[in-house]
Amino acid sequence: MTEAIRKNFASDNIAPVCPEVMNALIRINKGAAPSYGEDSETERLTALMRDAFDHPVWVFPVATGTAANSLALSASTAPFGAVICDQSAHIANDEGGAPEFFMHGARLMPLPSPDGRMDPAALDRALVTNGEGGVHTSPIQTLSLTQSTEWGTVYSLDHLAALTSRARESGLATHLDGARLGNSIAALNCTPAEITWKAGFDMVSFGGTKNGGMASEAVLIFKEELARNFSRRIKRGGHLWSKQRYLSAQLAALVENDLWLRHALHANTMAQRLAHGLRRHPAASLPFEVQSNEVFVVLPERSVAALEAQGFVFYRWTTPPGIDGVLIRLVTCWATEARDVDHFLEAL
Repeated sequence: MTEAIRKNFASDNIAPVCPEVMNALIRINKGAAPSYGEDSETERLTALMRDAFDHPVWVFPVATGTAANSLALSASTAPFGAVICDQSAHIANDEGGAPEFFMHGARLMPLPSPDGRMDPAALDRALVTNGEGGVHTSPIQTLSLTQSTEWGTVYSLDHLAALTSRARESGLATHLDGARLGNSIAALNCTPAEITWKAGFDMVSFGGTKNGGMASEAVLIFKEELARNFSRRIKRGGHLWSKQRYLSAQLAALVENDLWLRHALHANTMAQRLAHGLRRHPAASLPFEVQSNEVFVVLPERSVAALEAQGFVFYRWTTPPGIDGVLIRLVTCWATEARDVDHFLEAL
């Protein structure tokens, strides 16, 4: 029996768990195993991550991206400090205050950008201004970037290096929110190493849930001093799973044989198919470059309402001033099929 057309483009979180992850959970669901990360599956995951990123890495599985981001930032930012990020960053808009909570009051300092990609010159100015504030200003201690960005754009490797080098010169730690890390790797056709530690990052929030997992995120730390006592942060924050093998098995299934990268490439390919069709529509306008698996498009209200009436699901976004129409976001994922995209375009 042919599966029904998927009409939900709201997020990559709406997708089912991929078969490989589900099979991994079934495989380990037998017998006894040591708890709190002392199991063989977590040990295997660490080895897989070290191979994938071609570098010693401390791996800390958690169940949510919010936990990964917030715990990572708490390791590098004092309660009186600040994290500088883009104004569109998930940590600034969609974490419900969790980063500030885990950092015990440290500030987030968002910088404006036109497309989710921070300008190195803007970072320079912010660092100079912050340094002049003395004791009256929260010192910037961490740079956090998002790759892929919240607008579906992707930083080039040179752009990342320009930002992280400035941060390191100023003594900042560097964090990458990689909820859609695989999509950016697929877009740039680079290696996991090139986009992370080689690009100057100390910590990465590795996203697996949007890419075929059930609850599969991890904090990857490439600097030993930041990894020290990180397990205690996880425990104190209420995110230490006693049966951690179930988190680790999901991540291992995704990383093994590069499944996460193949999933991401497929999602990006479906996004390009969708964008190509939208560009042919006379009333559609794409305000951002489509580089990953998120497509933003401005359509007339009547078209948006008609699609919703036909059962299609997507997010209406805040439409920028001066734009006539409705800005919506469409997200493809590992489970999106070409016929799902084509059906949407035909309906439009």
